[in-house]
Amino acid sequence: MQFTATQLAERVHGEVHGDGSVILKGFAPADRAGPGDLTFAEKASYLEAAERSGASAILVSGEVQPSSKVVIRVADARIAVARLLPLFHPAVEHAAGIHPTAVIDPSAQVDATAHIGPYCVVGARATIGKRCALLSAVNIGTDCIVGDDTRLHPNVVIYPGCQVGSRVSIHSGTVIGADGYSYVFDEGRHRKMLQVGIVIIHDDVEIGANTAIDRGALGPTVIGQGSKIDNLVHVAHNVQIGKHCLIMGQVGFAGSVQMGDYAVIASQSGVADHLTLGKQSIVGAKSGVMRDVPDGALVLGVPAIPDKLAKRQFIAVQQLPELIRRTRELEKQVAALQANIPAEPGAA
Repeated sequence: MQFTATQLAERVHGEVHGDGSVILKGFAPADRAGPGDLTFAEKASYLEAAERSGASAILVSGEVQPSSKVVIRVADARIAVARLLPLFHPAVEHAAGIHPTAVIDPSAQVDATAHIGPYCVVGARATIGKRCALLSAVNIGTDCIVGDDTRLHPNVVIYPGCQVGSRVSIHSGTVIGADGYSYVFDEGRHRKMLQVGIVIIHDDVEIGANTAIDRGALGPTVIGQGSKIDNLVHVAHNVQIGKHCLIMGQVGFAGSVQMGDYAVIASQSGVADHLTLGKQSIVGAKSGVMRDVPDGALVLGVPAIPDKLAKRQFIAVQQLPELIRRTRELEKQVAALQANIPAEPGAA
């Protein structure tokens, strides 16, 4: 695919400085860009590298000054990149049809426009929507529902009864609807509590590779519309994730957590059971959340506390070695003073 600078500018409501007829055939970072490439400089500090590159044009944000190259000026270069990349790298289209090696239960409903790849399994009474793509070795359990335009990458497993909305993308190795971790101690052993709920994934969700989302114990585990979950995340039974949340890699939720809309959890954080994370709250990386987080709050640390308090504690911990050194010096001075104090008259 190739476009003129003017055509690209129109797509992102930008303006061209220089020759708008220059042909752009690809998108590349400054250190790899060559003739025919578009690169970007979202900050003034990045512009020098972009100008030194072999790129034919530069996408710039706001007040970044024009360069010697063709410039497409937009309000936010990063947003413009997200909108333009699909033009140069369009999604792979998968032809409608069912591969001969796929196993489809006769009672399943597979739309004629869907793509069912090699070695996929679709269970009894399952429904596969329009233009869905099950790429290979995908297992859809009995009574599952998969909405329109959803893409399931190789080796995704959807356990029985779970529901996946439209325009959802689930990456390889992810398991939706495995049993939650629930046991009671009975007669000297751990007795399994049956997990009879389901998982409901709403529209426009993306789930990374090797993530596990457990089915609810009784009611559903829910992933809200537009939320994005990274690789290697564990969502336990009955967790309720709101709309447009961001959950980064290696995060773990214990059971029955409630996460408000537009909340963010950074990598390698853990959330204890039955807690509420408020709307637009943020949990910093490597945090351990042990209590509810209010709407709009930013928390850090283990246990997670308000960010300003956590940062003061981090600074205090860094000062401990010096504090210990000074304390030892003071102890030596006190000991020396005590050794030089003469004994009181009449002391034994």
